[in-house]
Amino acid sequence: MNRTVDVLVVGAGPAGLAAATRLAAAGAGRVEVLEREPAAGGVPRHCARPGFGADARGRPLDGPGHARRAVREALRAGAVVRTGASATGWAGPLALDVTSPAGLERIGARAVVLATGARERPRSARLLPGTRPAGVLTTGELQRTVALFGGRKRNAGREYVGRRAVVVGGDPVARSAVRTLRSAGVEVAAVVTELPYAAVSFGSVPLLTGTVVTKLLGRGRPTGVAVRGRDGRASVLRCDTVVLTGDWIPDHELARARGLPLAPGTRGPVTDGAFRTAAPGVFAAGNLLHGGEPAAVAAAEGRAAADAVLDHLRDGHSGGTSRSVGTVPVTAVGPLRWVAPGLLGPEAGPLLVRAESRLVRPVLTVSQDGARLRRERLPATLVPWRSVRLGPGWTRGVDPAGGPVTVGAEGWEE
Repeated sequence: MNRTVDVLVVGAGPAGLAAATRLAAAGAGRVEVLEREPAAGGVPRHCARPGFGADARGRPLDGPGHARRAVREALRAGAVVRTGASATGWAGPLALDVTSPAGLERIGARAVVLATGARERPRSARLLPGTRPAGVLTTGELQRTVALFGGRKRNAGREYVGRRAVVVGGDPVARSAVRTLRSAGVEVAAVVTELPYAAVSFGSVPLLTGTVVTKLLGRGRPTGVAVRGRDGRASVLRCDTVVLTGDWIPDHELARARGLPLAPGTRGPVTDGAFRTAAPGVFAAGNLLHGGEPAAVAAAEGRAAADAVLDHLRDGHSGGTSRSVGTVPVTAVGPLRWVAPGLLGPEAGPLLVRAESRLVRPVLTVSQDGARLRRERLPATLVPWRSVRLGPGWTRGVDPAGGPVTVGAEGWEE
């Protein structure tokens, strides 16, 4: 079946739903959202904890409540949200092949928004040696398992998540994993992190900093993990469940299939400040660009991308040409892991920066062709698990016809 919509959004997480809501409310025509999961809402659906804003009455929202609200807003605005529908490949510059319970489809659009999000690296991608026993999970897999099957008390005799777990990672996602395990009646033996510090407190759970997991032990199900501390001493932590947290990788398969350039630091598609990719009419937003951002940040990017899509649709309707993507590359150097967007256009715009390690009150610099455009000490501390936003003033003075722009850091304390 071949058909056409005005805007096709791939991914019904915070970014995709926010983009669809704004587009539909602004009269962009038929806005359709594809979600391969059986329910829309993205990762927050499995995060049964507060911290996702508040409802109309000021009551705090948990992840599932946030997801339900985002879906309702998209539907009320007039967007079509389809679940169980997977975009499997490109059939043209702005057309996708889709598989769903309704069968095979080829959907063309005037604009496509990629909002496919990110996932945590599994054991194989982390090159963690050992057998592949059951019970080695990412945080997302853990949360989905507990959401589907409940805790140990509800499923006595069925070892869905085991009895004793080790959590690998020290950022806020690791704390979420600890909370989920405890809610499921699982003892947490320890939290292990390579960093010399942890992002958050884990209460009474033992925290091993500067420690790496060197091997998974056991067959059929883990019997423990071998670890090595910063002093080189090796030991074994006994457990039957291992939860791997953080270390995000974008779900960029569609972007790669389209031939879109990927940013070296994030492995997400390169975009400019208006979330335009190198392919005209194809936009990208949310954690597809840089995994690990909170739902509120992803949703804000989805709304900003929707504004750029509306400009694109208006240009085409008026007979004009689609606005071209920025041309000046932006790269992070030194102790900075990545910077987004990866391209700058003629207008000054904000930058999102993530550090490789903990930097206390660093001096950030922006340079182009050997000339320093901005140098300023930040009053805050940069950490590997949280991004910092630099305002449009940081890119003021960039020459659109000049060479690459570099963002670096100096004068910091770890």
